[in-house]
Amino acid sequence: MTTLICDCNRTMPLDPRSLGAALNEKLTLHSSLCRREAPAFVQALQTGDDLVLACTQEKRLFVELAQQACGAQRAASGYAPLRFVNIRETAGWSKDAASASPKIAALLAAAQLPEPEPVATVTYQSAGRLLIIGELGAAERAAELLGDELSITLFTQGAGDLGAMQEHRYPVLGGQIQALSGWLGAFELKWLRNNPIDLDLCTRCNACLAACPEDAIGLDYQIDLGACKAHRACVSACQVAGAIDFQRAPQALSEKFDLVLDLRATPAFTQHALPQGYLRWDGRDAKPLLQLRTLVGEFEKPRFFAYKQNLCAHSRNQKTGCHACIDICSASAIASDSQRQQIKVNPSLCIGCGTCTTVCPSGALSYAYPRASQQGVKLKTLLGTYARGGGKNAALLLHSQMGGERLLGDLGRAAQLDGATHGGTYQGTQGVPARVLPVALWHTSSLGLEVWLTAIAYGASQVWLLLTDEEAPQYHEALRSQMALAQAILSGLGYQGEHFRLLHARDARDLAALDADLRAAPAQCVSHSASFAVQSDKRATLELALDHLIAHSPLKPELIALPAAGSPLGGLTLDKEACTLCLSCVSACPVAALQDNAQSPQLRFIEKNCVQCGLCVQTCPEKALALLPRLNLRPERKQPVLLNEMQPYACVRCNKPFGTLKAIEAMLGKLSGHSMFQGAALERLKMCADCRVIDIYSAPDESKITDF
Repeated sequence: MTTLICDCNRTMPLDPRSLGAALNEKLTLHSSLCRREAPAFVQALQTGDDLVLACTQEKRLFVELAQQACGAQRAASGYAPLRFVNIRETAGWSKDAASASPKIAALLAAAQLPEPEPVATVTYQSAGRLLIIGELGAAERAAELLGDELSITLFTQGAGDLGAMQEHRYPVLGGQIQALSGWLGAFELKWLRNNPIDLDLCTRCNACLAACPEDAIGLDYQIDLGACKAHRACVSACQVAGAIDFQRAPQALSEKFDLVLDLRATPAFTQHALPQGYLRWDGRDAKPLLQLRTLVGEFEKPRFFAYKQNLCAHSRNQKTGCHACIDICSASAIASDSQRQQIKVNPSLCIGCGTCTTVCPSGALSYAYPRASQQGVKLKTLLGTYARGGGKNAALLLHSQMGGERLLGDLGRAAQLDGATHGGTYQGTQGVPARVLPVALWHTSSLGLEVWLTAIAYGASQVWLLLTDEEAPQYHEALRSQMALAQAILSGLGYQGEHFRLLHARDARDLAALDADLRAAPAQCVSHSASFAVQSDKRATLELALDHLIAHSPLKPELIALPAAGSPLGGLTLDKEACTLCLSCVSACPVAALQDNAQSPQLRFIEKNCVQCGLCVQTCPEKALALLPRLNLRPERKQPVLLNEMQPYACVRCNKPFGTLKAIEAMLGKLSGHSMFQGAALERLKMCADCRVIDIYSAPDESKITDF
């Protein structure tokens, strides 16, 4: 691995010696690597090593230079050996850039890590069959702007102010839309053709419009049945074409499309993350039209999630427990599968935000690309390199690769300008502090509680999330509640300060507020950095982080109360007077937190396993259980603890124990007044299963089929 650094025309104070020592590599400082010193880049290419370039502004130029230097064969491979990292706007242009060497070394070290391992992909195939829904005049003009590259069908929603063009260039559907579902390459439109005018037969001769005395026919060539008075003059005017038939029965139809452009004020899809291939257009910004023209061909995306049904706490025994992932999904990609008593995730609708994995308490849903273990290596590399370089009180700033990265770029440029021009617009801007380590993610909410706490265990002072308008509104509340949990744990352990915070900035208008937020005081760090690795199992990672934070905590409390909203940790309270020890809660528990005892009627509980899903509470027929969100630091948290035990009930015939005394007595009390449980039948309820069968077949007063 070869690293190339450039101080961008000497606008950054870079120290190649200290950076090289941190990276265990000899570095040469350049000042114009993208211009007169470009031969040094070409020479580095010829070594065959992977290259890390500390510049993102001239990424396109460097790729072009690589293509020219290395030929078409490597050009076709996409230049995997080239990696780019932004140290200018995120570090070098900050007001404290002189002390940012540990941070820059950390960013360069993280850029040297291997690329994420490949995962299964989701494939879309689009032949360019486009459906445009809207007023016919506006739909036809949108189709004109798209040109002839797409196969376009229109669905009229009235004539609108423009009305249809005289020339009939595109197929037009009309009627009542009943449903529109699907995604890129697989949209299905279901509609009811219920208008007397058949648009396939209509020639737009306008004879019906001229003949109608009520003006009930518009320039979308559909009849307003509310205005029509049944003169039927239009039928006579259309005798030759035969497009108008008031006797035609409504017809339910469906058709497939690859793409949908929706011009209506009320769209077909209302979720925050729209299906890929579905775009809305207000008639002004041409960006959606340009996007549509590129969505023809075969496309792939990673399958962002992995699902382990055996860990899922959604449903058991027709009872619903956890539904956090269903509630949070902004793409409507997750639904309940009542037949299988689990969730189902549609990978074609999933946008890869990962918020479902963040709120999942059990780890049944996990983020697959990149995997949590790879993210853990990145965080450990960042924080470890920063600390070895002499950095203190590191704050991780998690942000998106799109909006978040743009904001940080704007902030760095504002700090570099610092009011020298533009009327003092950027006066006083400090830029990204030297202790703030930016971490770009596919989506900001893809990392959750267990990774945040792991980062603190690795030595971070704080973990901040930068949110923009890219994130769905419900994500803000979910992340806020998860951060409240994480903060409650650290505060309960005695770590001082605010360790977690959500930062929100829409665009450059909020740079001043973002600049001030990034200057927040550091919080207390852990005294010894952890060495464990992030696991693929979410709960395992959480336990490792908790163990380390507890071992080095300033306080040693026995219990820490946690907020109820979204807590994946906690215990149970049991009303022993109500409990009959039926043990239905044991079979409902998906994580073996509740257990029985084969040798004795007992209910035992391992608090460490509990994910607070509530399935046991929903299942308990006596309503004797309640959730208790907390972090129990006593040793018994990881051991089976006896919640309840009872005297076994002995069979009145063979004296073999079965059930519990309280459960049998409760059953006898409830059934004693029933007509089917009188005399011998009631007595059989006091027998074990074997004796009950023997008693039925040996009773002299029982009727047998052989008696007839």
